[in-house]
Amino acid sequence: MADRPTSEVLAAAATAAVQRSRSPNTCNSEEQEYEKRLHFRRLIDPGIFRPNSRDQALASLKTLLKIANNLLDEPDNPKFQQFKPTNNLIKRQLIDPKGALEYAIELGFRAEVKDFQPYYVFNPRHRTDLRIGAAILEEVIDLEEKKQERLKRSRAEERAAAAAAAQNVKLAFLDDRKTKALRDSRERARQNANGGHQTPSHTASDRDTSPLPEIGMPGIGHSLASPDPDVDQHE
Repeated sequence: MADRPTSEVLAAAATAAVQRSRSPNTCNSEEQEYEKRLHFRRLIDPGIFRPNSRDQALASLKTLLKIANNLLDEPDNPKFQQFKPTNNLIKRQLIDPKGALEYAIELGFRAEVKDFQPYYVFNPRHRTDLRIGAAILEEVIDLEEKKQERLKRSRAEERAAAAAAAQNVKLAFLDDRKTKALRDSRERARQNANGGHQTPSHTASDRDTSPLPEIGMPGIGHSLASPDPDVDQHE
């Protein structure tokens, strides 16, 4: 009786069958989507982030995402299938900032004129591009907002640390003043306890200036002040 195949053999056979069933078109589609995602990322950075301020770039990305999501949610709504470049919001967020309009074009919007008015109208053949571009926008916006939140927290912590350091310096200064005031108060109390007088110090004028007493010289019996008898005899 032949051995029954193990689970590993069955799993390997199933994997091989799936790989054989995949058509070349499926592989090409995945490669194309991968390349398209890379292209959209490059349109954002450096395409939009480099020439514009960070805040302006983020505002433009959010406007693009809103346009894309509205169209994905309601593809048959004519209001979401086009936008006017002369609209104040569109002009401020897509037309004036560099790179933003190029991203909208890659999403599938094309310039048209209706009733002598300029429009950018979505081409339904680019629905896959719209889906991929919207997904990239969501990823980038989410990462950027998290980055800004971390930066905001870091700055807040730095400000708090600086404020704490300044407060410590102030408290140390106040402690020094209190210590000096307490020391001065104790000194005044000690002086008051001694009657307010300090022990006078001796000066040079207070020293005894009386003449030295006469000292007798041994052997002669004359004091230093008496005249020399020999000198008197010679005179």
